[in-house]
Amino acid sequence: MKRLSARTITAFTNAALLAVVLIVGAVCFLPAVSTASGMEEKAYYEGSSQDGVSLMFNVYWGTEQVNGILDVLDEYGAKATFFIGGSWADDNVDTLKKIAERGHELGSHGYFHRDHDKLSRSENVQEIKTSLEFISRATGVTVTLFAPPSGAYNSQTVEAAAELGCKTVMWSKDTIDWRDKDKSVCYRRATEKVKGGDLILMHPMEHTLQALPEILEYYRSHSLRAITVGENLGGGNT
Repeated sequence: MKRLSARTITAFTNAALLAVVLIVGAVCFLPAVSTASGMEEKAYYEGSSQDGVSLMFNVYWGTEQVNGILDVLDEYGAKATFFIGGSWADDNVDTLKKIAERGHELGSHGYFHRDHDKLSRSENVQEIKTSLEFISRATGVTVTLFAPPSGAYNSQTVEAAAELGCKTVMWSKDTIDWRDKDKSVCYRRATEKVKGGDLILMHPMEHTLQALPEILEYYRSHSLRAITVGENLGGGNT
């Protein structure tokens, strides 16, 4: 067998070292995944139900309307998810308990309605955790969903929520009822091109309450069920 020269061996060695350097460098520039499970956390913009839509009420005000909304939901045999602001819940414990007792789902909407994309990781954890603990103490419910106020979030928000056992939830349809105080506009935005899996954002406003029976009638007539976000996402929460 022909022996390799020292120069040839050196060339092969250098080539091998260069290949190792290139591989290590490529790995270093791959996007990092920071979850223990190895799965990148995400925010949910829609569910997976074929015939279920989810009405999501973000609650920092409107106690009187919340009570009216509960009555209408009962009338239609519908379920909804209420994302609760901790500071509101602190002043309205009886209504908070009533939402749970009537069979609806509770989610966290933070405690002080802060922009979570401007918070550090630890601040995100603290803001979400405080609301979760208050809701749990008041109702005995373990909350597994978080909706960031104003839809403001980043990767740290999603990771903080996941650390606390919560999925971060956004929406596929926004009624913008807090701004456009019009019953017909609210109805149109909650029903136009609606499909199974939709997550529909609402607030406890007077005109929203007025539109709710017609919205639920529309769903019923189009063979759509009003279900909780947890069920829509496949978690079976009610």
